[in-house]
Amino acid sequence: MGTDGYVGEDTGEGRNPQVRGIDAILSEARGRLSRVNPEEAYARQRAGALLVDIRYEALRRRDGTVPGALLVERNELEWRLDPLCAHRLPQAEHHDLDVLVLCNEGYASSLAALSLHELGLRRATDVIGGFQAWAAAGLPVRRPLNEENS
Repeated sequence: MGTDGYVGEDTGEGRNPQVRGIDAILSEARGRLSRVNPEEAYARQRAGALLVDIRYEALRRRDGTVPGALLVERNELEWRLDPLCAHRLPQAEHHDLDVLVLCNEGYASSLAALSLHELGLRRATDVIGGFQAWAAAGLPVRRPLNEENS
């Protein structure tokens, strides 16, 4: 892998222009989003934005959850938030939703938010630093189940 994250076939004349590494894809995704910091995400959630936690269950059990966040694992996100899909959640009623995607550290959420853009959810974005930054900022977190029971 090169220092710019490129991985791919060499066409004999240089790099294959159709192959890009994840760093390039992530950078492009973030360039198309108006990402928000945890404090702004909290304010928008309180004003009615849909905060969607896409972390898998093991992370939610380990670290806790954000009160009021919609829990939708990443592999179901598009089906659950597409207003045109028969499997959508009730909250996904129109394309003008203010959607804030939250992952663990703010990487997968950027790609997920861009995917929501492709479904027509143009106001979708993600939270810089993800759940870890949210918790570090002292914003509300519901403790993990194993801590609540001890």
